Amino acid sequence: MSESPTPPDEAAWMPLLRRALDEDRAQDDVTTKALLDEDRPAVADLVVKAPGVVCGLPLVAPLFQLLDDEAQIELLAEDGDTIGAGTKVLTVSATAGVILRGERTALNILQRLSGVATLTAAFAERAMGSGARIYDTRKTTPGWRALEKYAVACGGGANHRLDLADAAMIKENHLVARYGDTGPDAIKRAIRACRERLPEGKELYVEVENHEELEAAVAAGAGGHTDLVIMLDDFDLAGIRKAVAFLRDVPPPRPQLEITGGVTLERVGSLAATGVRRLSTGSLTHSAVALDMSLKIRRS
Repeated sequence: MSESPTPPDEAAWMPLLRRALDEDRAQDDVTTKALLDEDRPAVADLVVKAPGVVCGLPLVAPLFQLLDDEAQIELLAEDGDTIGAGTKVLTVSATAGVILRGERTALNILQRLSGVATLTAAFAERAMGSGARIYDTRKTTPGWRALEKYAVACGGGANHRLDLADAAMIKENHLVARYGDTGPDAIKRAIRACRERLPEGKELYVEVENHEELEAAVAAGAGGHTDLVIMLDDFDLAGIRKAVAFLRDVPPPRPQLEITGGVTLERVGSLAATGVRRLSTGSLTHSAVALDMSLKIRRS
């Protein structure tokens, strides 16, 4: 089993679990009430039906225990494990009513987080050996950010800033809102303004769209600042290689480069081979496909 990242603390997921059960009106399950003795003991197995990276297992026990604090979960895998189709990853021991009420909510959460982890692992595998890391973005499901970023880490990716307070990032809209336009001069002015006003220790990111803006960002960020990350937005391979060569001639300490925009599964290998050590893509969280799973009550 792989070493798993630390899950977010309870404050990040307990309200989500409660909301998810309330959304499904778990306590008002008319089918279960009409059809069976809800107090009958039962055991269910959660099986992953497609190969992938599992994530979200520590949330299953608190989810079912919101329905019945005597529900028992046996974990047979760990978050971050790569598993094959047909693998049983946990069992639930509870009353039949509790299992049926929590089944869909548990699957929704596990399938979503495991899908993010699985897609991230595919990106990370294609960048393997290059020294590059795959970073997520803030393009997350509202209310799910901490969990989805945890899933990225379980898949072997790295986390970009968590929120707007975590680090500063100068983008096109900031330049237009402040200076009425973009371009090298606006880049320089924005970096210098942030340098003067940012709290000590805050990282600063700036997006650039061409080589002239890159040169301006490097010039404005010079002077021993190692916390500047210059994001190459939608650069082609030739432009990225030119940026790497240019930065190589900049006296240390140098800003870091990050490739953003156009970081797809098909291109990630060639992008990582350019020598840039940071690649970021929102697709890890906004385009991940749920990993297929089922929860089946054992037959008596």
